[in-house]
Amino acid sequence: MKVFRTIKSTLIYAFAAIWAFMTLFPLAITLISSVNTNEGILLGMLNIPETFMWSNFEAAFLRANMGVAVLNSIFMATLSTVIVIIVGMMAAYVLARKNFKLNKLIFALFIVGVMVPIHSTIIPIAGLATRIGGRNTYWFISMVYATFNLSQAVFLFTGYLSGVDKELDEAAIIDGCSEVGVLVRVLLPISRPVIATVAILAFIFAYGELIFAMLLLTNESMFNIARAMLTFQGGYQDQLGPIFASIVIAVTPMILIYMIFHEKIQSGMLAGAVKG
Repeated sequence: MKVFRTIKSTLIYAFAAIWAFMTLFPLAITLISSVNTNEGILLGMLNIPETFMWSNFEAAFLRANMGVAVLNSIFMATLSTVIVIIVGMMAAYVLARKNFKLNKLIFALFIVGVMVPIHSTIIPIAGLATRIGGRNTYWFISMVYATFNLSQAVFLFTGYLSGVDKELDEAAIIDGCSEVGVLVRVLLPISRPVIATVAILAFIFAYGELIFAMLLLTNESMFNIARAMLTFQGGYQDQLGPIFASIVIAVTPMILIYMIFHEKIQSGMLAGAVKG
């Protein structure tokens, strides 16, 4: 038995080491390349540059306006995430806690929404944006991001709420709660694990999205991080150093957010796994 435990522990540690290497290796390349020249990057990404090109970060901030782009990305991702959580929880409350004829049909339509290829909607969304003045507006692109995350959110929220005893609703109503009160005061607090999961997925999707940002944003002051990084592409050669510097700037807020809230994020995801 002791031999098997030793082998098991060795395999676990080996897997953890490989996983850590796979995770940290791209980060190391990005950090080294962010202070390297084009020639240095093309000749060998792992070679430590003789002269650190801090001007790459200067170019990222001044030419691509990455500081503003990061703030734009955070704002649009936060706005779309809030919309997803509010609308998704309200829809899931009705689908999971109420019985009516079209319940299963409406839920099935949300499931179909998960399977729709996102970029197959580019042409109709572009036409809609033109007709209602949605180009270069935060609200429209945030609504687009929220829409594409809503089906998955409703699916997860509905599955979670379906596992919560409906007697909680009845007890809350007897105590004087309205339908909104049941959702906000009773179900919302106990749904924090799945809300955390949905929020993470929705935020990450919106934070670095490129295709719809290219389609709907032409005002440079509104570019998100992915759109701003295209500043260094084109002509005869891409400017790789500033691109990697922009990536470092873009991922820094995400790392800081995780470092601050990592305990809540991990506990929420683990609680969701146990609940499921």
